[in-house]
Amino acid sequence: MPAARPRRLHLNAFLMNAGHHDAAWRHPLTQPDRLTDLGYFQHLARTAERGKLDSIFFADGLALWGKVKHNALGGFEPLTLLSALATVTQRIGLIATVSTTFNEPFHTARKFASLDHLSGGRAGWNIVTSGTVDEARNFGQDEHLEHGLRYERAREFVEVATKLWDSWEDDAVLLDRVRGVYADTGKVRPIDHRGEHFAVRGPLNVQRSPQGYPLLVQAGSSEDGKEFAAQYAEAVFTAQQTLADGQAFYKDVKNRAARHGRREDDLKILPGICPVIGSTEAEARALEQELTDLQVPEYGLAQLSGMLGTDLTGLPLDGPLPALPEERDINGNKSRFTLVAELARRDGLTLRELIARLGGGRGHRVVAGAPEQIADQLEEWFTQGAADGFNVMPPHLPGGLEDFVDHVVPLLQERGLFRTEYSGRTLREHYGLPRPAGRRAPAATRAVPQTPATPASELPKPLKGNRI
Repeated sequence: MPAARPRRLHLNAFLMNAGHHDAAWRHPLTQPDRLTDLGYFQHLARTAERGKLDSIFFADGLALWGKVKHNALGGFEPLTLLSALATVTQRIGLIATVSTTFNEPFHTARKFASLDHLSGGRAGWNIVTSGTVDEARNFGQDEHLEHGLRYERAREFVEVATKLWDSWEDDAVLLDRVRGVYADTGKVRPIDHRGEHFAVRGPLNVQRSPQGYPLLVQAGSSEDGKEFAAQYAEAVFTAQQTLADGQAFYKDVKNRAARHGRREDDLKILPGICPVIGSTEAEARALEQELTDLQVPEYGLAQLSGMLGTDLTGLPLDGPLPALPEERDINGNKSRFTLVAELARRDGLTLRELIARLGGGRGHRVVAGAPEQIADQLEEWFTQGAADGFNVMPPHLPGGLEDFVDHVVPLLQERGLFRTEYSGRTLREHYGLPRPAGRRAPAATRAVPQTPATPASELPKPLKGNRI
């Protein structure tokens, strides 16, 4: 019996403008003038691919996040950007956020199938339900849909998208030039979906893509979010501050997946980590303090108000958090609300201290240290049942990603924890996940018998002269 393949961690580079720290754009290490410069993102993508990372990821929102007066916000729509990055990379996965609340399944399925074809099978979809009233107001709504209703819509949205991806069978294209038959119409079928939120005829107007479906990623950690992840997600981006919290989340979601008839390994848990890297711990701590010193309190207070669903304007920065609502009364990101509130209470933080703690990761864990210390932290969470890999969030770009690739990744490789070369070409292969089998129609419904493509020798000879 062959030896079991050693377990290897998965690394995703979460790329955000000048970096994840909210003051990164003010630091001389960054290039905030290049946020709409394709060459800048091409360099980041190639850097991540040089490190053999599984994927790069771009978050997205459908409103201008935060106070643009005090941060380098805005930029490219992620699917457009990833389509361009597909042309300058060969192996690395390409993951984009698309909301199920303010999009339609047909558009979304079509765009991801297109990206999967363009990239040779490297597309991934981070499924979100959107969390702010500002997004709702950009789509003709005065208030955001209720949290539970957003997840009900998301479930049906994903079901419709997968039906659309299955509306072309893998062998539907016959390409029979002699008979004039391009596709077997029995294998390109309407989906005729009618549900609570969507009515979609189909079929999709894109052939079945290399991966069948994009890798399905989910980023919510509320009760609704965890149940959704357990049922549909193949990778989960999450935020925990302590090893114990990470272990509890990991066990909870894996157990839920089993109740949906899925294997534990069908779903990868990737907590976020913001690594502040220096040649020594002292150097890393000094960089962390430089970034903290560049924070604009007004920006941090507005960001914190949004996370907590509570207007903190005018409160003393050196005072404690005021009384907060219960999680059940939050209609935005419930899990992030709870994480931030518990962090402040557990560590007795003032508003100023809380703003500083959230500056790099917005609730994700921030670790400052030498490369060996960062690698130790990743190894501990990976081997102690808290993670299958990590959503790496460089605090400043491009240097924060370069430092991780050049100094942390080699340590993980030396320890046998991470690949030294890509073994596959698709994003699903990187994550060790199978290609979904299409849901096929009964043979009796197939209108055209399957035939191989006509040999070139049997095709009509092309006419001489000009061709239009």
